[in-house]
Amino acid sequence: MKPVWIVDDDKSIRWVLEKTLSREKIVSRSFCSATEALAALNAGAEAPQVLVSDIRMPGQSGLELLQVFKERFPALPVIIMTAYSDLESAVSAFQGGAFEYLPKPFDVDQALELIRRAIGESMHQSGASSEVELVPEILGQAPAMQEVFRAIGRLSQSSATVLITGESGSGKELVARAVHRHSPRADKPFIAINTAAIPRDLLESELFGHERGAFTGAAAQRQGRFEQAEGGTLFLDEIGDMPAELQTRLLRVLSDGHYYRVGGHSPLKTKVRIIAATHQDLEARVRQGLFREDLFHRLNVIRVRLPSLRERSEDIPILARHFLQKSAQELGVEGKRFSDGALRHLCSLDFSGNVRQLENLCHWLTVMAPGQLVELADLPPELRESLPAVPANDWESALAAQVDRLLVADAGHVHEKLTQAFERVLINRALVHTGGRRIEAAQTLGIGRNTITRKIQDLGLDGASAAASEDRDACLPR
Repeated sequence: MKPVWIVDDDKSIRWVLEKTLSREKIVSRSFCSATEALAALNAGAEAPQVLVSDIRMPGQSGLELLQVFKERFPALPVIIMTAYSDLESAVSAFQGGAFEYLPKPFDVDQALELIRRAIGESMHQSGASSEVELVPEILGQAPAMQEVFRAIGRLSQSSATVLITGESGSGKELVARAVHRHSPRADKPFIAINTAAIPRDLLESELFGHERGAFTGAAAQRQGRFEQAEGGTLFLDEIGDMPAELQTRLLRVLSDGHYYRVGGHSPLKTKVRIIAATHQDLEARVRQGLFREDLFHRLNVIRVRLPSLRERSEDIPILARHFLQKSAQELGVEGKRFSDGALRHLCSLDFSGNVRQLENLCHWLTVMAPGQLVELADLPPELRESLPAVPANDWESALAAQVDRLLVADAGHVHEKLTQAFERVLINRALVHTGGRRIEAAQTLGIGRNTITRKIQDLGLDGASAAASEDRDACLPR
């Protein structure tokens, strides 16, 4: 294994990091300045696997060292340390290509975990494919999505009006575009309008157009969305929020295919296919008198229900990988990938914002996650800490049933087995909550830092030695 290079003019910091890495059987090499490190590199020394460098040192700075190493070894993970935490330094480090920015003083466990991740990144640089893969227009393997695909297939030779229902962010417009793309109207326009996003007094003109002088500011004749979509498809998103007076006008268009521009006197004939979508319960709005029943029946010719993401959680891995690749292509950066642990956690989340929320998360991670491998600790805190709601007495009932089973099947070892299982879950969840930072996890649980280190080792939670040590748990010198 190539060594980890430590560059810092502070001897005590070099000593602590050397000792910590040595205990973890990680080879390291230290330098007191950027000049010394560059001299060793120019003299033919083996390039490091990871570079850990202070930012402010006599002579050349850590940022200058970062620039040189990135020019010669673009894939090398570089961790920048500094005791002078400020915005300019952090921005400069990341703009220079730093793997992570580590302000001093820091917990040595935190630094060690960061170095481990950087080593993993260095060893798996070839893991993320930069090739552009062809993907279907809509991704989904869940049975509920297969029903949607079948519906799109059956509609491929039809011009029937379609009503798409589903929660916000579930991809209703994507389905509408797929219906249009696979229909006989595919070579004609697809025009989308969100009826909830346009002010009430402008929506009529947006839909039907207006004549010159029809109202103040109407300086010229204007085509509406019906005219723009002639021969194609008009997608009316959030139809449930359409004002009552426009519901009446839309009903007339659906009834006889004729409409008038605002301020116009000559009827216009339309040959547009209507696809409407809503996240609301239209039947309930009809009962409440908020939506016309006759319009509802005109729209509800063929209904396609789009499942929420929590109903198709088995699709989360393929969607997450696709969105990471898509974000990388849009931003012009190397694609990232999820660790198995991060993907398992994502599959357990509720995702109230559905596919749109997952896509936004992947875009955020493409920008904010430090390495190419996205770990659980890289997720935003609100998602790391998101757990399914469980009634308070459920776990106690489950525990009672397990105790009853073990009292019969494994008498004499019940306390030991259940205590270990309890502590394993307790510490695992605390580490998730703190993003893997052991000291914070111990403080959150109300136990000592030496205790949590010993239990992590005894329970085999990290697969690595976790010897209790003041050197590892103490903060570095300021």
